[in-house]
Amino acid sequence: MMMDMQNLGYKNVDANGFISGFQILQPYYPGRLAKIYILNMPWFFKSVWKMISYVIEKDTLNKIMIVSSEEERQEVITEVGMEVLPKELGGIGMPVPLQDVEAPRLEC
Repeated sequence: MMMDMQNLGYKNVDANGFISGFQILQPYYPGRLAKIYILNMPWFFKSVWKMISYVIEKDTLNKIMIVSSEEERQEVITEVGMEVLPKELGGIGMPVPLQDVEAPRLEC
């Protein structure tokens, strides 16, 4: 999962919303999250993140990577793949609207 905070402003941050989201997802979907990459975190969100990170379980917190350097950005490109990332995040992928995504059928 990727969270691009490029256009996030102080007025549209809801720390309680983030906390509630994690509190709902952690117990009901344990182990489902592979990794979250947080890109372009604004300076003011660092204090919000400190508050949020106190209520996130350690296992979940270890799966969150705040990308703040070029070295970390290159690590994301290596892990995820350039063909998946959109151009604005350093890749060559083309965004696909959620309603147009076709997932392969699972065989049981």
